[in-house]
Formats: sequence, structure tokens, C-alpha cells
Amino acid sequence: MTLIPAGKERENRTEVKISTGTQHIEACKPVSLNIAITEQGRNVMLDVVHEKKLHLLIVNEELSWFDHIHPEEQQDGTYHISEIFPAAGKYLLFTDYKPGGSAQEVNTHHIEVSGATTAIPQRLETKLASIADGYTVFLLNGDELTTNHPQDLRFSIVKDCRILQAKDMQPYLGANAHIVMISRVDYDFLHIHPIADPIFPIYAETIIKKAGLYRMWVQFKVNDVVHTADFTVTVSRGEQAETNHKGAHH
Repeated sequence: MTLIPAGKERENRTEVKISTGTQHIEACKPVSLNIAITEQGRNVMLDVVHEKKLHLLIVNEELSWFDHIHPEEQQDGTYHISEIFPAAGKYLLFTDYKPGGSAQEVNTHHIEVSGATTAIPQRLETKLASIADGYTVFLLNGDELTTNHPQDLRFSIVKDCRILQAKDMQPYLGANAHIVMISRVDYDFLHIHPIADPIFPIYAETIIKKAGLYRMWVQFKVNDVVHTADFTVTVSRGEQAETNHKGAHH
């Protein structure tokens, strides 16, 4: 089965096709995802970005489930990985990559999974603190986010009554954390990479172009284990500004 693109990314020079080895994808069963990234019918060479050529980020339609995986390159220039979807429903797959000699690109595809359903998802409410494997992560300025100007994201992490510092963080895929934001209305996608900061263990800067409700996932590594914290934030409309920002965002 070939997956349906969620929309044409007008600025992208390449085309992404994702296919599976079966016509029916069932929850809780492995499914093969085969990915071809082409330009004018030919597979495109990809640059390594944050230690991987291809980042695949998957969420369910309700934005209550998230996965960040990395398909492996095959001899023919395509990419392959196996995934298990936890429940029936609709999912979105974001392929994040950099064609050689070109800018970063993101493509989005839909997939529908059959099988057992989960409970009816509840309405998303603001969530500025998250517990991940015993680490309590706070988005300190989560109620101050606005569009159209450089926006910083400041996090604090507490474990066993101790506040973690930047030196406690281990590099994860070439950064001290990875941040993904996806809007609830139109699934606008941001992949943000924090920068070094003397005060906060995780600190990033980005520009959010659209106001609205967003889900956010923050992945960080401590003691050789990757942890994922999740948040729900509302971004307000801000004044247009022309200013450079330091955070990595695509």
C-alpha cells in the first residue's frame, strides 16, 4: 500500500513516497515502511543531519502518541524501517531530511491503522509540566509563547529533588535535546534543536508562525537513556518582527 501525502509542500524540490508490504495495517503488529525520496524519478542522496540521514516522526491524529525513529538506508538508495502502531486510527508521518546541497525538507503522509481502538481521547488541556521516567520537566515560559518573533523555550528538569544542569545532559543525535511541536488544527510541524545555555539544561529559540494549540515533545538523554516529555501549549498571535534567532528550526 502506498501512503497518501497530506499535502504538497510547495517549497520542496523532492518527492517522498512511502509504501508498506501489506494493504491492511493492524494495530500492535509490525509493519514495514519503505521510503523513497526522489527528484525527477531518481533517488536523492541525503546529507547526514544530527547523526542521521532521515528522521521519521510519527503521531496519531489526536496527538496523544509520538515516535521518533530513523529508517536505514538500503543499497538501492531507499530507506526502510519497521514500526508498530499502538492502536487503530489515523496517523501522520513526517519525513525530515536534507537533500545533498539543498535546504532541509519535511514531507507529511497519512496512514490508517485497523484493529482495537483506545478510549475516546479527552480534550487537550494546557500541560506545562511532564513526568518522564521519574524526571519532572517544566516548560517554564509555556504560557508566554507568541508568533512572528524569536521565541525562546526554557526548560527545567528535576530528579530526586535535584535540579539538573546543562552538564548533566548527554548529547542525543548531535544536540542536547530534540523538540518537536505540532499544531492541533492543521498539524503545522516544527523540529527544534536546543543551543547551549549556562542556566537552563534545555534552552532553544525558534519562530512559531501560526497561533493556536500545539502539542510538544522533548527528548533528552541522561545516564545513557533517552527520555521523552510531552506538553500542550497555546501560542498567541504576536506582532510581526524581523530578527534573527539562534535556535535550529526546520
